[in-house]
Amino acid sequence: MSLKNKIVIITGSTRGIGLAIAKTFAEAGATLIISSRNQEKTTEIANTLMSDYNIQSLGIACNVSSLESCKELISKCIETYGKIDVLINNAGITDDNLLLRMSEDQWNNVIQTNLNSVFYMTKTVSKYMLKQKSGKIINITSVVGLMGNAGQANYAAAKAGIIGLTKSIAKELGSKGIICNAIAPGFIDTDMIDSLPKEYISNIINNIPLKRLGTVKDVSDLTLFLASEKSNYITGQTLSVDGGMNM
Repeated sequence: MSLKNKIVIITGSTRGIGLAIAKTFAEAGATLIISSRNQEKTTEIANTLMSDYNIQSLGIACNVSSLESCKELISKCIETYGKIDVLINNAGITDDNLLLRMSEDQWNNVIQTNLNSVFYMTKTVSKYMLKQKSGKIINITSVVGLMGNAGQANYAAAKAGIIGLTKSIAKELGSKGIICNAIAPGFIDTDMIDSLPKEYISNIINNIPLKRLGTVKDVSDLTLFLASEKSNYITGQTLSVDGGMNM
């Protein structure tokens, strides 16, 4: 599944799932725009990918909760490479609390970063993809957006919103050659999991039919498939990578 000559933007791509996607895409020969809020870190990751995989890569800092910052990211990409073939909306945060204790700021910050960012990035990139009459948009949602989760009302609402947004994008832009899908990871073994109590993790694993946490490669391999020419008749779908947790 080669991505040679494909220009790919990945938000939130300096750690965790986003970084794994970047490495998998680098192996496939893609030209990568690495993005996070930290310019130093994005530059470091982009330089490492160029060295390790012999590809082109550019690190551009972006605050995805700001429309203007998203516009600047995409404008720099167009100025440098002239097109955008794939957009992966991966950036996200958590700020958990029980609903009755959740502050307005906790709610708004998660919605702004996790959901509004997908709207900002997609709205801006779509006009270039419309001119190309081609493009793929892949939104990283979560099993929590499908199931809900106590203590994560803000996160669940944002991730559920991404699923509805994905379907609407697919319906609006499909006739113009633009494909949009979502991926819903379950509990994936990342540094975010490391901070959770071992007993909590054990209970989670007991509720997963495959009896293990997922790996970042489980997610990045599916993302590569959706970005490749192998998935050209799939759009508007939410594909779960959760070991059978939600079925």
